[in-house]
Amino acid sequence: MKHFKITIFFLLSFVFCLLSFAEGDKKKKETFKVWGSCDMCHQKITSTVKSIEGVKSCSWNVITKIMKVKFNENITTLDNIQKIIAESGYDTERFKATDKAYNSLHYCCKYERK
Repeated sequence: MKHFKITIFFLLSFVFCLLSFAEGDKKKKETFKVWGSCDMCHQKITSTVKSIEGVKSCSWNVITKIMKVKFNENITTLDNIQKIIAESGYDTERFKATDKAYNSLHYCCKYERK
């Protein structure tokens, strides 16, 4: 009986540790619009996002302009991700790139700005 209680204790402790560990890594999925126009934009936008600490994965569709991103919200935020994209020259739903950043894009990457 004593071994059974010890086994149950360790099993419950293990399960508790797993649950608390999983809760600490809050993965969030978001979608938002990023303006761009070509495959060069695709490469630059996705490589920029993938370089952000806390981003697990991302994909951007050149036609729909929709970015899908999965990230750890304990490390980064959606606003931070969109700010960094804007700093690289591409407008997002929440942040507009500076004229200087936009003008530094390759000529084929220039998109119609709102």
